[in-house]
Amino acid sequence: MDRSRPFGRSQAEEYEPLNTDDAALESSVIQDDDGHEIPFSWIEYSIFAVLGVAMLWAWNMFLAAAPYFSARFAATPSIKNTFQSAILTVSTITNLSVLIVLSNIQYSASYPFRINLALIINSIVFTLLTCSTTLFLNATPTAYFTFLLIMVGFSSWATGLIQNGAFAFAASFGRPEYMQALMAGQGISGVLPAVAQVTSVLLFPPNEKSRDIEEPAGETSAFFYFLAAVVISVVALITLIPLVRRHNRRVENRMVEHMAESMNSIEEAERAARKVTSLWTLFRKLRWLAVGVAVTFAVTMFFPVFTAKIHSVQEDAGAIFRPTAFIPLGFVFWNLGDLGGRIATMLPFTLKDRPFVLFLCSVARVALLPLYLLCNIDGRGAVVSSDFFYLFVVQMIFGLTNGWLGSSFMMASGEWVDEGEREATGGFMGLCLVVGLTAGSLLSFTISDI
Repeated sequence: MDRSRPFGRSQAEEYEPLNTDDAALESSVIQDDDGHEIPFSWIEYSIFAVLGVAMLWAWNMFLAAAPYFSARFAATPSIKNTFQSAILTVSTITNLSVLIVLSNIQYSASYPFRINLALIINSIVFTLLTCSTTLFLNATPTAYFTFLLIMVGFSSWATGLIQNGAFAFAASFGRPEYMQALMAGQGISGVLPAVAQVTSVLLFPPNEKSRDIEEPAGETSAFFYFLAAVVISVVALITLIPLVRRHNRRVENRMVEHMAESMNSIEEAERAARKVTSLWTLFRKLRWLAVGVAVTFAVTMFFPVFTAKIHSVQEDAGAIFRPTAFIPLGFVFWNLGDLGGRIATMLPFTLKDRPFVLFLCSVARVALLPLYLLCNIDGRGAVVSSDFFYLFVVQMIFGLTNGWLGSSFMMASGEWVDEGEREATGGFMGLCLVVGLTAGSLLSFTISDI
């Protein structure tokens, strides 16, 4: 099947929508360039979903532990007021730099090695952070701030490795469902920490006046946040083993058929089949998909600024409506919508064969941002005085469109390049996604004083 298609030409006769039932998935025929059928496996799908969870779990743990960090920096207001911006800056710059370097190293790349290295780094980083919640509690805010930024830097390096490695590795299997599994896993990693944050606030209310009650609660929450990140990384390491073995068996089968005499190892066979492609060449083939995924996530980065400022219209109705619980609840609903959108790409309706239409949808999403202005920003009053409107209409729809568009762009990318370019395409699309996140993070400062 010719997977390198010009965008201006209709391919309706070649396109088959993705079915959701097990039988349809198993029977849907996708072939590589040699005419071999590429089977679908729920085991492989599940492993990629776990990798998707591990990919963003570390970052979400830093967000969830923000109240704990704030308590550690309470004695130094200058650090307390800037540590979140510092974490964001170190994270995005490190992540983007790593992805740019890795995207230009294609021929000698070992994507499973990059994934394994990332998981090992995250395991070490979050083990140290877990220990920091019980040891060296008397360290000065400056010393802990330095330690935290070093941990953020290493974790962001690991995030870049696993983003490049996992997207490229998933693309190499030739099944767009596996790319969707990664995106769905990312959505899960957004929902669970947000739910944990709401739960911890309700169980350990921050309005307690006794330091003996408040500080241990924060340390206990952070301990389990960081420990969970260690567990997720270790689980992902273990589940990756059978996936790599399956991949290697397929490469070995190809060696037997085509390369038995000339190739002596799996690495040689992979490199021989791999087509080194410049980022510019990939951009020309995937221009609407690349720009579209960047625009999608750039627009998305405005939502945390609004979500952190919007209060319930009935703050006195109960603990869940107070800002300390209602603000993280807003993140829960956004992430539920995002996860729903990522899962929805498994439904028959899709625009994978219409990259320009997907791009237009990503641009049109900007029109959803003014809906936040109708809500109760900083308790000043809402134009639409309804928490239902904010949570179910604004947050869930904005999250739903992010999940659906982001996954659609990533899944479609492998359909528009040659088989030997799929690995490079996965890494390239991951790079474009992070470019969008970085641009959106910087642009979001324009509304920070709203």
